[in-house]
Amino acid sequence: MKPRSRFILSVLAFGYAFLYLPLASVIVYSFNDSRLATVWGGFSTRWYGELLDNDQVLDSAFLSLRIALTVATLATIFGTMAGMALSRFSRFRGRTLFSGMITSPMVMPEVITGLSLLLLFVSMQQLVGWPAQRGFGTITIAHTTFAMAYVAIIIQSRLSAMDESLEEAAMDLGGRPLRVVFDITLPLIAPAMIAGWLLAFTLSLDDLVISSFVSGPGASTLPMLIFSKVKLGVTPDINALATLIILFVSSGVLIAWWVSRRSQRQSA
Repeated sequence: MKPRSRFILSVLAFGYAFLYLPLASVIVYSFNDSRLATVWGGFSTRWYGELLDNDQVLDSAFLSLRIALTVATLATIFGTMAGMALSRFSRFRGRTLFSGMITSPMVMPEVITGLSLLLLFVSMQQLVGWPAQRGFGTITIAHTTFAMAYVAIIIQSRLSAMDESLEEAAMDLGGRPLRVVFDITLPLIAPAMIAGWLLAFTLSLDDLVISSFVSGPGASTLPMLIFSKVKLGVTPDINALATLIILFVSSGVLIAWWVSRRSQRQSA
């Protein structure tokens, strides 16, 4: 093996180890019998049973999953429409402003975004009486505002690289624009939409700062609960919950990869 090849493989191995060894340690310590999360006390599955009896953690996990699923779906819908507008309509009044508004949540500090959304919800509550309380609805709206920006960029990039002659040929054959979008455009950009959905889901499930601003009493997401427990010491049932989330997300990624590969084979 050449020295250059060994160096590349070493760097690649170090990179994968840096990314995945912490996840592997979480999975291993979820089977720890000790009450201390970082001290090995023997193999046991007791913390998975403890997790099922911890209503606080389960409620926060289910709330985070419901928010993430809703946000991913909404962000994919709105982000796809925004990406198509930016890619297919090169000139329209306010395009520069619209493009800047789409990308600004990606570069805006989360503290500023969370504070501005909090002030917005408080002002709306005083003016129109909505939202009556901050919780699922306000967190969903807040997460959608920044998650759709990432989806829009992904969709715009995919449409920019796509051959427009297929859409033009469909319209020459009598297809209406809306029919062409659903029959031609959306199937071709489906892998990008799936990637955007997964990214939005992950961003929403992982968010802590913005959720802390726009949530109310009794609406603690899982990252907020874990962050509060870090100050007092993380118990191994959190490792068990993290392991289940890792398996859930990994399964989603594998399914998305399989769908994307199948779509590429069919289009080839």
